[in-house]
Order: sequence, then C-alpha cells, then structure tokens
Amino acid sequence: MKRILIIDCGSSKIPLIEEIIFEYADYETMPFFEVTQEIADSFDGIIISGAPILITEEDMEPYLAQASWIKTTNKPVLGICFGHQLIGLCYEAFGARMKDCRSMNEIEQFVDCPLLNRLPDVFDMQEDHCESISIPQEFELVANSDECINEVMQHETRPLYGVQFHPESSGNYGQILLENFVELC
Repeated sequence: MKRILIIDCGSSKIPLIEEIIFEYADYETMPFFEVTQEIADSFDGIIISGAPILITEEDMEPYLAQASWIKTTNKPVLGICFGHQLIGLCYEAFGARMKDCRSMNEIEQFVDCPLLNRLPDVFDMQEDHCESISIPQEFELVANSDECINEVMQHETRPLYGVQFHPESSGNYGQILLENFVELC
C-alpha cells in the first residue's frame, strides 16, 4: 500500500485530508518544521496543508529554508492553499493580497493535468484564502477562476502540483482530486 506524508502547517482541515487519504493509502501526519529531505523521500507522496498565516505578512525565509527539499525530491508533492503558495515561492513566484474568497468557487481547467482526471472542465471547489501567487518559474498554469488566476499549477517536468482551493472540504470533486494524487504516487 502507498504511504503518504501529510505535512501539517497548522490547518484546521488536517482531519479532513486524513479522512480522505485513509481510504486510498497509509499516511503519517507530521508538523511542517519536523520534515527533512530524508523523511520526505521515505514516503511515496507528500501533501502540504494550508496554514493560518499570510505569506505577504510573514517572514517566509524560515519556511523556504525548511522546504528546500521540494526542489530536489522526486516524490510527487501536492500543495494545498498555503502548501501551493509555498511550492510557488520556492520557484520564485510572488505573493499578493486579494479580496477574501471563502466559499465554493467555479474553477476552469484549460490544460491537461493528472490531478484533475475524471473532473469536468469546469468544477466547483471550496476556497478559503485572501492571497494568491503568480505562476512560478518552471510551472504551467492548469486552471483559474474569476477570483484567482493561479488555482491549479503543475511543474513542467517534475511531479509537483499546487491547488489554491481546499479539495478536502469540497465534496466529491475534491475527493476525486485527492484520489488522483494518490494514484500518481
């Protein structure tokens, strides 16, 4: 059975991620600042959760130093909300404030991405953020919304994925997305 590492960045939604992943894989949840390259590489895939911090107000240097393994691991990584933003910042994206988006939102996919297999081209997902990131170097924009340009991104050559929304609290489509991620691992 596949082993997934869920990195807890302080999100209250961790139990929802665990509940879904439990159906498809074994998992372990660890606090963000305890994860090393060696630990990350011992799993089949890694999910980085959301966080109750703002990248435009927080000193991100300690987070970027701790997450440097993202640029060298060959394991599939999925960043959710803050995790998505953190992956982007590792690849020179910049963050910006935007109006609060805290409801179901229509996302439009326009590039094929294995993370979105079995989802329609337009689907609803739960948002919970007031920041967004630009498209990072080496990444392709996969989907956007009227609220946020970078809703889904994927690395051009490595198994790195980010979603600005919260699939773990988005019902069936979110569950399919997380199942697709486990299948990638």
